[in-house]
Amino acid sequence: MINGHAHGTHAPLTQSERLEKLEPHSAMGKLDLAARSLVRYDSASVWDIDTATLPRALAGYRKRIKDFAARHIRPYTLTLDEQKNPSLLKDIFVAAAAEDIFADLLPPPFGNGRFAIAVHPMPLFYSLKAEELCAACGGIGLALLAHGLGTAPIFLSGDLAAAAKFLPEILRRPKPGEFPPIAAYAITEPAAGSDVEDSHGASLYKPGTVAHRVAGGWLINGRKVFISGGDIASHISVFAALENEGMESWTLFLVEKDFAGFSLGRNEKKLGQRASSATELVFENVYVPDDHVIGGLRNGWAINRAVLNYSRIPVAAIALGIARGALEAAEAFASREKLGSKRLIDYQEIQLALAQMMIQTSAMRAMVWQSANSWTIRQYRASAAKVFCSDMAVSVCKQAMDLLGNHGFMAAALAEKSWRDARLTQIYEGTNQINRLAVIEDQWDELENAGKALHKGALHE
Repeated sequence: MINGHAHGTHAPLTQSERLEKLEPHSAMGKLDLAARSLVRYDSASVWDIDTATLPRALAGYRKRIKDFAARHIRPYTLTLDEQKNPSLLKDIFVAAAAEDIFADLLPPPFGNGRFAIAVHPMPLFYSLKAEELCAACGGIGLALLAHGLGTAPIFLSGDLAAAAKFLPEILRRPKPGEFPPIAAYAITEPAAGSDVEDSHGASLYKPGTVAHRVAGGWLINGRKVFISGGDIASHISVFAALENEGMESWTLFLVEKDFAGFSLGRNEKKLGQRASSATELVFENVYVPDDHVIGGLRNGWAINRAVLNYSRIPVAAIALGIARGALEAAEAFASREKLGSKRLIDYQEIQLALAQMMIQTSAMRAMVWQSANSWTIRQYRASAAKVFCSDMAVSVCKQAMDLLGNHGFMAAALAEKSWRDARLTQIYEGTNQINRLAVIEDQWDELENAGKALHKGALHE
């Protein structure tokens, strides 16, 4: 007997003591080093766990963008959602420029990106940026990210002369306090949007923005609408058809804001992502010299499709970021608010709801990172990621609003803003219906071949 107990026996444990010993962090800590290297159960956030899987340069990049968003975006999320404040937005753009948020798309001599980042696929590090910015605010995030979309057709066109001529200016690091050069992307017209991003729809559409040949260049007439950042852009990538031809003649023109005949129309009033403008652009005999034609005549349709395939993955990341922002708002609310004598998070029903949102956002991130981690982007993957993440983001934001109850309907809680912001991701870069058709379009030959093979096999039986 030792201390009144037989060998191998212990005094009975209380329930709280049993819970403490059975708590996974405590129990798993008793395993030897080899086992703990294979199965981790130390305390860490999902953000830290996922970031640890990235290459060192990308992990550092993700942290840098997150820190920027915490300092320069999150404090102004509600302010810029509720009111237009050009001075405040300018300050954010100037701060972003100082930290190379706009110039890091490409390394020197074209931009000011870091070579350690540039060795990784652009859709991957741009998606990391999109998630972090939009987790703080979908509207401000889009305002900053739209520059990348406006720049993309220049380098994706493969036109090295144009890239060498324009990208160093568009992607330059501005002087301290200077508003940076901003690019915008202009395809949507008053009579056509996502419907002409589909090949069949484009074949039936009569273009509304048209380029007429003149000595030394082109005169462009028409309008573009819903252009993100169109009101602040110094350079606009404009897709216009050639006179008396259809969409197959689409050509990419780089229009500068001070070109004669170019003007701004109205800025739309939007449900969500309000900090980012959606501007009407007006072209009235805008003269564009030949050296501002990018990628050659009649190659605009192919360039546009290439850009959309690249950009739809970052749009999926925008949706992911917005959903993560809603989840973080719900987590903070559940950890802070009480029902009776217990915090909300102590109730199993709340734990189940938070777990569901964590699972969904993790699935979104896995799809984005897998789709983005390639130098060659497939239309199937880009469109699938955009559809899945934008639909899931709306679902996650709704769940966050449900969890917050009455507070979910209040602006200060951020959940309702996240829901409004998420809704737009189902629309731009092609509606989700168009993107579903894009998935089928990409896989059409395989589907037909599968049908032929099945038919041939049936005949042989």
